[in-house]
Amino acid sequence: MTRGAPRKGRVSAGDRLAGTVIAAHGRHYLVMPEHEAPMLQCFPRGKKSEVAVGDRVIYEQSSADQGVIVEIGERRNLLYRSDQFKSKLFAANLDQLLIVLATEPHFSEDLLGRALIAAEAHGLESLIVLNKIDVQSALALARERLAPYRALGYTVIELSAKMAPGDVHPQLDARLKDRSTILLGQSGMGKSTLVNLLVPDADAATREISSALNSGRHTTTFTRLYDLPGGGSLIDSPGFQEFGLHHLTEGQLERAFADFRPYLGHCRFYNCHHLQEPGCAVLEAVDDGKIRPERHALYAQLVHEASQIVR
Repeated sequence: MTRGAPRKGRVSAGDRLAGTVIAAHGRHYLVMPEHEAPMLQCFPRGKKSEVAVGDRVIYEQSSADQGVIVEIGERRNLLYRSDQFKSKLFAANLDQLLIVLATEPHFSEDLLGRALIAAEAHGLESLIVLNKIDVQSALALARERLAPYRALGYTVIELSAKMAPGDVHPQLDARLKDRSTILLGQSGMGKSTLVNLLVPDADAATREISSALNSGRHTTTFTRLYDLPGGGSLIDSPGFQEFGLHHLTEGQLERAFADFRPYLGHCRFYNCHHLQEPGCAVLEAVDDGKIRPERHALYAQLVHEASQIVR
């Protein structure tokens, strides 16, 4: 991306410059220039959009506050959000995934499982936050539900962002520092409270971004990147329901299950699908209680969903 290297001095229409995509709404992208300049709204060249928040891009300035994205830099990774009918890229160049759960309301273990699989498949570390631990009546069950994930080696941090905000920074700052983190969570988990603690000016930044994107009332429907005061960045994707995993091959899927890995390569057949084949080491591990049936059911469901996609 040397053609768009940061430059000083007056910027004119047609100049090729470098920046980072910090927000996306439809085909509207907000880019923060690498040189000292205000953020500007950019559009992709052509009808098809292949830009994601976190992308480093080259853009051509078309006016004082607008530009055209002409080149996307090399990505370390790329996450999708989708259902079986469509898939849309939404975040790139990440280091870790932070999923916010709560003691109440009841969190979706399916979404948690899919999030962890997406992280594993794309080389991201995972961090699970159990929020609202002040709700003592629901704490024991939440811990019980998360115990199998702790046993798999996933980090679970317990906190109460609303009732004990002073505990948030000591528990999370070091884990977020100088890293690009994608933040996910269902409605009601307390994610917004957590964002406002980690990014003190998040509300003001969201209003500014929304205005710059011309997204108006849709202030909670766009993915956006915030710089963290201590270094690093946090990408928030409100309204997130499901990861796009349909682009993963069966081989990528099986390796993304941490509990499957010790048994891969030990099946009777080299091309075993781990669904109903005789001599399958994974199925034997399920029967022996070494792999939870719920985890295998999720794998079978993901394989089924992938088979429904017309590629």
